[in-house]
Amino acid sequence: MQEYISVSSIEQAVDLLASYNGSARIIAGATDLLLEIERGARKDVGTLIDISRVKDEDYITPDDKGMIHLGPLVAHNDCVASSLIQQKALPLAQAAWEVGSPQIRNRGTIAGNLITASPANDTITPLMALGAEVTLASVRGTRVIPLREFYTGVRKTVMEPDEVLTDIAFPAMHESQHGKYHKFALRKAQAISVVNIAVIVEFGANGIVSDAQVTLGAVAPTIIHAAETEEYLIGKQLTPDVIDKASQLTAQAARPINDIRGSARFRRHIAKVLTKRALASIQNGDERKGFPSEPVLLKNPSLIKQPLIETYKISHGTPIKTMVNGKEYTVPTGYEKSLLRFLREELLLIGSKEGCTEGECGACTVILDGEAVMSCLVPAGRAHMANITTIEGLTQGDELHPVQQAFIEKDAVQCGYCTPGFIMSGAALLQEKANPTREMVRQAITGNLCRCTGYYKIVEAIEAAAKVGNDEKT
Repeated sequence: MQEYISVSSIEQAVDLLASYNGSARIIAGATDLLLEIERGARKDVGTLIDISRVKDEDYITPDDKGMIHLGPLVAHNDCVASSLIQQKALPLAQAAWEVGSPQIRNRGTIAGNLITASPANDTITPLMALGAEVTLASVRGTRVIPLREFYTGVRKTVMEPDEVLTDIAFPAMHESQHGKYHKFALRKAQAISVVNIAVIVEFGANGIVSDAQVTLGAVAPTIIHAAETEEYLIGKQLTPDVIDKASQLTAQAARPINDIRGSARFRRHIAKVLTKRALASIQNGDERKGFPSEPVLLKNPSLIKQPLIETYKISHGTPIKTMVNGKEYTVPTGYEKSLLRFLREELLLIGSKEGCTEGECGACTVILDGEAVMSCLVPAGRAHMANITTIEGLTQGDELHPVQQAFIEKDAVQCGYCTPGFIMSGAALLQEKANPTREMVRQAITGNLCRCTGYYKIVEAIEAAAKVGNDEKT
């Protein structure tokens, strides 16, 4: 990477992208692209154009035509937390909740998930079922593309190199529509779909299905509709026999391959099982089951990111000005690195650990402008004019943070390598939820891996730290 540019408007991003003739890429979360760059798989990218601090582009709003619009900066956790999405597009909220971990959901955007175009991506499937469309902008103008026409193959879309996705829109579900998203993966968090499915059913009089949308992910080169299932359901009630037949038709619609996550035969079976579960859930009226009433976001609402006032270009010798652990730094080197390496190598803050460099282990977790993130998946340039807290910044003088103290008292440490990440996640949780339940604690650390302890002591320590904090307030 030769330079990093943080822009203050989408219009600036569009103009810049055109001027670089294919050598620049737009980023917001960058959780996929930065990983590819770090692996050396994207040597064609010379410039990153970061739109993540453009003002007001994280909107989730309805219009007067019954459409819901998502801005290009809407992150997965924004959808998870949105009452509008929960009420009018529940399958999307459920899919966003299944993405990665809290740290990934804070950075990764819905727009980025669509553009990456993996058939296993979570949010494409419900958005396809919802009948979404995307708006693409370039210096040549704008165009609106139905999502079902957006994909041409695995990780391939109709986007031109000079286009920016500026809006996602879909009809809000109404009271006669009910939907469910299901995902089957090889573990409960931080896992790619083996199969995923979104089902939206519209009921007419006497519980008769008047319309149905059934979309499948990870069973074909792109997200597909189970068209025969959709046609079969119309005009019927969701009886056990109808649900069973519909599930068989969905399995037949799948065109999976054999890979490391599952055989084609297994995927067809799972498609059948997920269809049955989704339709039964809709019929029983419990489609919200499994979605938390108070999802853990690992965000501090009092420390929100500030929009960029003017475009800032960082290249060789251009300083990054940042606030880390309450101390101001001006650093002329390291712009081409990840935030993790910038912290460790330029600022010599080595508490944040490099465990996987792929956003899988959470050892590098830091708080960036009030949000817990995987610092290995954040470009160093994002540190400019940002407020960052690392494990070194949790202590106040000689006084340990309650989570740090509890880790000592509860013997929650063995080798210790993963500990900084767990402590940062725990600290972020207690900023968000003063009195978290055990399930909330477990949700908070889904992005953190420990190879030693089995997690019981870690959970116990975070619970103990919460109790100390509450006792101090009373």
